[in-house]
Amino acid sequence: MENKDKDEVDKLKTRLMSAWNNVKYSWVLKSKTYFSRNSPVFLLGKCYHFKAEDLEDPLESSSTVPSDYELVAGNVEAFRRDFASRVWLTYREEFPALRGSGLTSDCGWGCTLRAGQMMLAQALLLHFLGRDWTWADALSLPTLDTESWTSNAAKKLVASLESSLQGERHAVAGAQSMTQTGLAAEASVTLPEEYHRKVVSWFGDLPSAQLGMHKLVECGRSSGKQAGDWYGPAVVAHILRKAVEEATDPELRGVTVYVAQDCTVYSGDVMDSHRGLPLRPGTTAHMDCRAVMILIPIRLGGEKINTEYLDFVKGVLSLEFCLGIIGGKPKQAYHFVGFQDDSLIYMDPHYCQSFVDVSTSDFPLESYHCPSPKKMPFNKMDPSCTIGFYSRNVRDYEQISEELSKVLRLSAKEKYPAFTLMKGHGQDYDLSRPQSREWPFLGESRRPGATSGDFVLL
Repeated sequence: MENKDKDEVDKLKTRLMSAWNNVKYSWVLKSKTYFSRNSPVFLLGKCYHFKAEDLEDPLESSSTVPSDYELVAGNVEAFRRDFASRVWLTYREEFPALRGSGLTSDCGWGCTLRAGQMMLAQALLLHFLGRDWTWADALSLPTLDTESWTSNAAKKLVASLESSLQGERHAVAGAQSMTQTGLAAEASVTLPEEYHRKVVSWFGDLPSAQLGMHKLVECGRSSGKQAGDWYGPAVVAHILRKAVEEATDPELRGVTVYVAQDCTVYSGDVMDSHRGLPLRPGTTAHMDCRAVMILIPIRLGGEKINTEYLDFVKGVLSLEFCLGIIGGKPKQAYHFVGFQDDSLIYMDPHYCQSFVDVSTSDFPLESYHCPSPKKMPFNKMDPSCTIGFYSRNVRDYEQISEELSKVLRLSAKEKYPAFTLMKGHGQDYDLSRPQSREWPFLGESRRPGATSGDFVLL
């Protein structure tokens, strides 16, 4: 009887914490983000210029655009459509309990894993749909309105309290939305939309989801991590590699993940990853059939970010094969996807949304796409981060190596480059010295009580 009462108390605490986090994190997304009309905006390799004639509402101005950018095509609507088409993974609540913990929400601790999911989702969108794909409903997403979001958060807090006190499990919200979505989709779904929905379903919060939170937490156990722990950018890179490696969906067999060693990318190892397994057991012939997601855990400074790396980060985010950066502020992880001037554009996982059952054929997609970009000054970025790139085949990788070599020269002014590209394989070099699992992030200093930063909506 005593154990039963204790379980009920623990459940009540979990519900209250989830509801509180929902209220807490709903405020983060309400602010508007202002973009300059005079400077180009880069989003994962795409460049947009918000010319004055494209804008009806006033935006803040900044410095004049260099002549090199004056012919860049693009507008506000195209940028909105592109940004809102990226897959947005946030905190969720009321999903099936994570094994060994009883946790039904990742609020407050899962943001780095969510940022990693967003990077991996971008790789899969590139793999199946290409960089030019955009979601047909991207511009019809509801605005993140202050009043409606705060009201919704308050209602969920009350509902959570009521259901907890009654000892009942609150039904998952959104069933009506799913029904309406199903009725609206009367026509046959196009192939791109089928892949779009399939990619999102892989990141669902179910034990059976190929790349969902349950799977990532399980993969983290080999690194000594468990549900509720803080996950660093380097550890998340290895968790993503393991999750993709263990995926059983045939569609995911054509993708693999390579994680750089000690800030070094070994070209021979990447090319071997492309070639995959032998065509037949007992043979040495390989097929160039697998795409590779290249993840590079790095540190851009000591305790604080070294602003000399700004040009390097801009150069990376200007490349179309870039998957973004898993980074953020101390104890707050974001997915950086672009920049304007000296500010980084990112997708924020810090909003607690309701569980969505992605096992249904017509589950709603709206909560997996964000209509509102956010910006953060580069000098507020935490130095610990993981950069990602997508390489479709060996020929692609050869071109990527050339482009990255050019970008790396931007950090040549520093004593140490952000990372290095080496020929051959890692085993060809002396890598026998013991390595820390989270090198070079072990022992990094983090300030408690970090704020959510300055944001301003397009």
